[in-house]
Amino acid sequence: MKILGIESSSLVASVAIVTDGLLTAEYTVNHKKTHSQTLLLMLDEIVRMTEQELETIDAVAVSGGPGSFTGLRIGAATAKGLGLALQKPLIHVPTVDAMAYNLYGCPDLICPIMDAKRGQVYTGIYTFEQDFQTIKENTAIALEELLDELVRLGRPVVFLGDGVPVGKERIQNVLKDQARFAPAHCNRQRAASVAALGSVYFAEGKAEPAEDFVPSYLRVSQAERVRAEKEAASRKA
Repeated sequence: MKILGIESSSLVASVAIVTDGLLTAEYTVNHKKTHSQTLLLMLDEIVRMTEQELETIDAVAVSGGPGSFTGLRIGAATAKGLGLALQKPLIHVPTVDAMAYNLYGCPDLICPIMDAKRGQVYTGIYTFEQDFQTIKENTAIALEELLDELVRLGRPVVFLGDGVPVGKERIQNVLKDQARFAPAHCNRQRAASVAALGSVYFAEGKAEPAEDFVPSYLRVSQAERVRAEKEAASRKA
């Protein structure tokens, strides 16, 4: 089984190929560049370096949200274009699920947090106490509400994601020595995790035609929110 993974839900741009449970190649950049300028170039590079033929992949696993509206749309367009051109199915891998999969085997609670602005984070709660388990489905929630829930669970928690620098002080104040933070090599999104978890989903039959794939944004975009506020204001006037 050969799965191509694409990750573009945040500042991180990442592509990877996982073949029969082995990471064949991964190219990840966490830098201020537009994903539309990087993803295809990165894919071309790993294909060239590994002498892969894209026609040999079985499916494209794509980080399907939540996350940056622009990033998710670019990732979805890239994946759908590849899927249609290669006649391969797409695998929707929730972004925070794949982030939690970075910490495979961790028995503590795993809590990815992505900065969703407006005092909220995109998050979920997971553990590998047995198999990969979802304790809380991915959602947009206030950090304070999330911390209250984690306090009630009463277990050590490993945090990762770009929401950590924003909320770290508050997390430590609330959870104290129950709070832990993932190290650099596994604290951001990775296409390798998208492809690895995508391989599991693909084996379970969780794939869809490329033309049917739609990202999961969880919230409306800022532009849509501003437009709705203006329309509401004009109706009142």
